[in-house]
Amino acid sequence: MIISNKPVQYLLVTLLALSSSINFASTPVDSVSVKHETVESTEASHTEAVGHGESVGHEIEKEFNASELINSHIGDSHDFHIADWDGHPISFSLPVILWTNNGLEIFSSAKFHHDNSGEHVVDINGQKLVRYKEIIFYADKFETMTADQKNTGAFAFDARPLDFSITKNVFSMLMSAIILFFLFFAVARSYKKNDKAPTGLAGFLEPLVTYVRDEIAVPNIGTKKAGKYMPYLLTIFFFIWINNLIGLIPFFPFSSNLTGNIYFTFVMAFITFIVTTLSGNKSYWGHIFNTPGVPVWLAPIMIPVEIIGMLTKPFALMIRLFANITAGHIIILSLVSLIFIFKSIAVGPVAGAFVLFMSVLELLVAALQAYVFTLLSALFIGQAVEEHDHH
Repeated sequence: MIISNKPVQYLLVTLLALSSSINFASTPVDSVSVKHETVESTEASHTEAVGHGESVGHEIEKEFNASELINSHIGDSHDFHIADWDGHPISFSLPVILWTNNGLEIFSSAKFHHDNSGEHVVDINGQKLVRYKEIIFYADKFETMTADQKNTGAFAFDARPLDFSITKNVFSMLMSAIILFFLFFAVARSYKKNDKAPTGLAGFLEPLVTYVRDEIAVPNIGTKKAGKYMPYLLTIFFFIWINNLIGLIPFFPFSSNLTGNIYFTFVMAFITFIVTTLSGNKSYWGHIFNTPGVPVWLAPIMIPVEIIGMLTKPFALMIRLFANITAGHIIILSLVSLIFIFKSIAVGPVAGAFVLFMSVLELLVAALQAYVFTLLSALFIGQAVEEHDHH
């Protein structure tokens, strides 16, 4: 079996498309936002002791906010939160890359001092910047914005610089690309040195590559044309699968929710749409604009229906991957949150058992969603290149 270098080319194109699109998103826009109400404590911090005139201090315990925990995990961010030590967060700061009114600015996200509420002002070469829900604004314009404008700030281009930062999702995407490079370069070298039965890493990956070819590409695209699209199908299968697995590992440098990012799934589905559209033959376009067996007077109805059908295919790809991966993360985090909500150690074993079960199930879902995305992509491409016989 020969491993082609074309998957590397496809991966590079995908990375270039994704790196800019993911940074365009904000936390409340690119992920599922869990609605919640803020619980404010109104207890007094001091009370007078009757007959003594003494003040007794009461420490007000901050209420656990499950929604905040879930949203912080499924959303993107400019740094990796590793742990908390003595009430102070420990994080790995990522580079912030902005195109501002004064040109390109690059600095560390540590300058925001973990502030995500728009209160801490950062001075970068005379420009005042603040960060609110992972969106970086110009400080002067941020003060004039309403609450609704702040919450939809990803689209307020007059109030924020263009953000090309290496966020948590972009970091994970680049890391998964490096993993893919090492995997397939190692396999390619193995086949050059060994012309017999593959062993080691090559022995593990060959059945997967063969499965994608024999069970996905050939049945849906056809024997003659399947080889042409195998590099793309292998790229999206392993790229999505590896990123799904990375999202299940709950510690640095993993734990990102890349495949649960709607902008990521949009670009992946859009690439499949472009490949499908450019591969469409005469018969494919004929079925859209001149459906066989349909009276001419129905054309004004059928053509819009067929065009809508073209667009719903990538839309289904986008939503299916996004919703399934995000839902799994939310369920696991919700189960963990039960321990802190009930504040009882008795809930721990029960919640832990369900978390373990869901984690094992998510391992299956990680591979299944990569398979489904690849299968549907091959199916759509096969419909575009299929030759129809008309009698």
